[in-house]
Amino acid sequence: MNSFILIAVCIGAGYLLRRSGTLPRDLHKGINTWIIYLALPAVSFKYLPGITWSREMLIPALAPLIVFGGGVLFGAWYGRFRKLDKPTTTGLQLAAGLCNTSFVGFPLIMAYFGEDKLPVAVICDQVTFLIFSVFGITLAVRGSGSHSLSLPMLLRKVAAFPPLIGCAAALSLPALIDITPLNPLFNTLAGTVAPLALFSIGLQLNFEGWRRDIRPMSAVLSYKLLLAPALIYAVCLLLTDNIKDPVPQIAVFESAMPVLLSLSIVADEYRLNPTLINRLIGISILVSFVTSAGWWLVLR
Repeated sequence: MNSFILIAVCIGAGYLLRRSGTLPRDLHKGINTWIIYLALPAVSFKYLPGITWSREMLIPALAPLIVFGGGVLFGAWYGRFRKLDKPTTTGLQLAAGLCNTSFVGFPLIMAYFGEDKLPVAVICDQVTFLIFSVFGITLAVRGSGSHSLSLPMLLRKVAAFPPLIGCAAALSLPALIDITPLNPLFNTLAGTVAPLALFSIGLQLNFEGWRRDIRPMSAVLSYKLLLAPALIYAVCLLLTDNIKDPVPQIAVFESAMPVLLSLSIVADEYRLNPTLINRLIGISILVSFVTSAGWWLVLR
């Protein structure tokens, strides 16, 4: 319950304070800089060194890849069908393909399945994070009309993305040196991601003109909250003999999460219609509370 209250308070505070006019107009940019350069890399150091990989974890590791691939194809089809510009189409592709597996996913996993099942959700989250850092940023750069499409530039952008550097360091440094004394620092920095990201979303939420965007939002949410988890459910039926096992259940449940919060940062940086994307992120969180409960009933 505390996690749900945190989501409501942080998004609501950001939205109301922006509407009141008491905060600088571009405050969200400074918050996003903190998140992308410090908080997100700390998440990797907090979780990656403690994960034990096994054959059983194949399904939660594959699920985000399948959802992302389907989201990219779905967004590309919808963009052509609606004759949308390339930045908007790219934003919808990323919104459809990237799930909020941690900030919303973790508290819902604990609420529905128990905290002892959280390590499975961490697998989904870290794979999602890697997809976002590599393929998501590459797609964002290519979809931005203000950036060139040269391969060296793409590689520089991806290689210089701080969360990706954090992932690589979290996977390699523990084998060389003992970083456990820094765990309190990583925990503290990682703990700022959720409230600050949610507050930043609230600062950027704008429901004016939502009727104009009802079609793309409905299309993306249909894939994100219904079709994507149904696809993973079908994959689990093929790969496992027991769909009642917690591992495939959590893989399906995490695939039913709303749009990735960190996408707001990328949408703003690369001008991928950030107004639409942030509106979609906020609405997807609200709707997912209902649809995730439905998926939990299906799984149980």
